[in-house]
Amino acid sequence: MLPLMNNDNRSFGDVGGTSGGLGMFLLGFAMACIGGFLITNQVTVVSSYWNFWGGSSFGVTLLPMLFGVGILFWNGKSTIGWLLTVAGALFIFAGIIANMHIYFRGSSLFNTMVMLILLVGGLVLIARSLRPHSPKPSQ
Repeated sequence: MLPLMNNDNRSFGDVGGTSGGLGMFLLGFAMACIGGFLITNQVTVVSSYWNFWGGSSFGVTLLPMLFGVGILFWNGKSTIGWLLTVAGALFIFAGIIANMHIYFRGSSLFNTMVMLILLVGGLVLIARSLRPHSPKPSQ
């Protein structure tokens, strides 16, 4: 169990309520951010839409929302208009999310290793900075 520090003895360099190192935390945070950015920069996201009965069904799922919008133009306080509009928009959004394909673009082994080492090394440094550090023994 890690001992918690008294609030009176805390300094700016104490991270997470322990006597960890602020410098290690900031270095780890920067490494994790750079590694995460580089990895997500290599990812391609492609989406399509549901196919019912062999063809694209986007028009069919668009109809309830269009009817809802039409009803709202006629009467902005219509409950059925709001229900159709919101339900149609949610159905379209769900169709796009459900058919999303995520691909990792080709990269050299060196670039992939740099990305992963930055991400994992940064996360480990962040976790290590939250642990209390014992003072180094003098020689």
